[in-house]
Amino acid sequence: MTTRSDPSALRWLVGVELTHYRKLSGLTLVQASEGTGITRAKVGHMETGRYQQFPDDVTKLMTLYGADRADVERLASLSGSSEGRSWWAPWSHLVPDWFKTFVGLEGLAEAEFCFEPMVLPGLLQTEDYAQAITEATGFVRRDHSERFVSFRVARAKRLVEPEPLELHAVIGEAALRLEVGTPEVRRAQYEHLLTLAKRRNVTIQVIRPEDGPHAGTSGSFFVLDFAQAQSIAYAERLDGAVYVQDQDDVRTYKMAVENLRTVALSAQQSSALIETLLDGN
Repeated sequence: MTTRSDPSALRWLVGVELTHYRKLSGLTLVQASEGTGITRAKVGHMETGRYQQFPDDVTKLMTLYGADRADVERLASLSGSSEGRSWWAPWSHLVPDWFKTFVGLEGLAEAEFCFEPMVLPGLLQTEDYAQAITEATGFVRRDHSERFVSFRVARAKRLVEPEPLELHAVIGEAALRLEVGTPEVRRAQYEHLLTLAKRRNVTIQVIRPEDGPHAGTSGSFFVLDFAQAQSIAYAERLDGAVYVQDQDDVRTYKMAVENLRTVALSAQQSSALIETLLDGN
């Protein structure tokens, strides 16, 4: 995994996989309990990630489910590392529970794809841009906005850590042209995008209306890939989020990813477009 600790996100990932393998085996919670000697309630809690999952219990369940030895060892190892304090703990009172899960998973991911048609992704925002957009949207209390911005800045450091996140972002041209803050704020934001685009772990593509139809017409979404766990997809609503765990559904999202990468401008063309906006500010 990565250097960012999040026990709750790790438990969630382990629970998702335990559920997947149990359903794949065709067993019910009762049958899983009878086959391992673990109480039904505990098996259920292990699947929800509500409590700590122990490697021995994970091994018993995965073996009963007929998982490959490599998958048994992988998930047992993953469950054994779910200790410590979540990196986002200093901001826990500011961040809604549904988003805590996402940033926890993001901190554990190896790679992330994000599609944002109308606003720049949080990982790519400068501090001043984040401040301006936080104040403009009104979702955060004014007396909490500074702390929330510091949380966004801390989250964005995931891109420059010793083991950085591999980020591939496709953003709509409208997101680039959105008048956030002052011209100076937007100019600094464009410069920041161009700097990030030069990093080996960051790819930024822009998609324009004239590029034609694409698979992202339903709005923004994210796909997270992990070294030791299955990929998940994620989409936000105004008051919550949807986590897509079924791997057939995740593959549908990954097909959308490939379509967006193909339709959007190349990384080089995208940087050139951002440079024209920089010149115009």
